[in-house]
Amino acid sequence: MPVDVPPADELDPPGDPESVARTICLRLLERQARTRAELEAALRKKGVPDDAGQRVLDRFTEVGLINDSALADGYAQAQQGRGLARRAVAQKLRRRGVDEATIGHAVSTIDRSSEYAAAQRLVARKLPSLRGLDPPVQARRLVGMLCRRGYSTGLAHDVVRTAIAGVDLLTDSD
Repeated sequence: MPVDVPPADELDPPGDPESVARTICLRLLERQARTRAELEAALRKKGVPDDAGQRVLDRFTEVGLINDSALADGYAQAQQGRGLARRAVAQKLRRRGVDEATIGHAVSTIDRSSEYAAAQRLVARKLPSLRGLDPPVQARRLVGMLCRRGYSTGLAHDVVRTAIAGVDLLTDSD
């Protein structure tokens, strides 16, 4: 889980390890919301002792500066709006260090019907750029695009079949 840590000269304030940990966390959080795991990794990378880092992270969690649940919920909504399927959203949250229970709650609003509608929008947006290609090529590219965004193969085939005039173009007769 990569975390952008500002250059060392920006982050090495004099003082005790907790002050250093606070400074590192605040500077990272002012740029974007981070998970607790991402902040832990950044503190470890900067050599902050684990006990000092945990105290700072506990305090930040207590006051609401770190909230993995809210971050996961917002992230899931934003990514679904960008056309990612439930499976892809869950994988991205896992990479950011969010626990499974929080991920499950965050992606619970993404059901099959909302995935299907999002996939239809993606296909409708992409299809015009493929009009000059043979229908089987269009179908393969559209299904591939959907699968790369985390949609199941079955859902991708259903959406593409419907979008390309109901003709079974997914079997190539080459």
